[in-house]
Amino acid sequence: MGREAWNRRYAGSELIWTAQPNRFLVAETAGLPPGRALDVACGEGRNGVWLAEQGWRATGIDFSDVALAKARQLAEARGVEAEWVQGDVVAHRPQERAYDLVIVFYLQLPEAGRRQALRAAAGAVAAGGTLLVVAHDSSNAERGHGGPQDPAVLYSAADVAADLDGAGLEVERAEVVERPLQTPDGERTALDALFRACRPAG
Repeated sequence: MGREAWNRRYAGSELIWTAQPNRFLVAETAGLPPGRALDVACGEGRNGVWLAEQGWRATGIDFSDVALAKARQLAEARGVEAEWVQGDVVAHRPQERAYDLVIVFYLQLPEAGRRQALRAAAGAVAAGGTLLVVAHDSSNAERGHGGPQDPAVLYSAADVAADLDGAGLEVERAEVVERPLQTPDGERTALDALFRACRPAG
């Protein structure tokens, strides 16, 4: 989907997604000392706002100006400050090795664009910092629930690891994780790819 399509999707006063942070973000950042955080493809800002509430100096980037306006409103409503940057995450190059935490959540792009965006995100991770990627897993279309059904935009944690080969990060987790969902038909399970890596401090 292009920027205008996302703008149309984000139009309206209500949030498309919940205002609560992603469960994997909460779990995987537990115990990390707050520093500078970058949320790549931040959408309506729920994860960046939550990070700001935890004491992180958060920056979110997204190409949808409508989504970023809602992110600003959410931050204001929650009484926190964050920086919101409009930009195409495939072409944008964040400051090199400047962030203690870089997150990329549900950025579902074809392989070439995905690799470019992920390598830029990895380059922004500071020494001692963490990269966390969560996405709809390749297996979700057949064995999970919800999410995009186009296999061209689905990928695995192994794909992320291959994309970032040679980026100087040490892989800590690369696996499929289950995400329970409440639906009108009862609880269903989505399958996500979770990739976590750090840049050595030395």
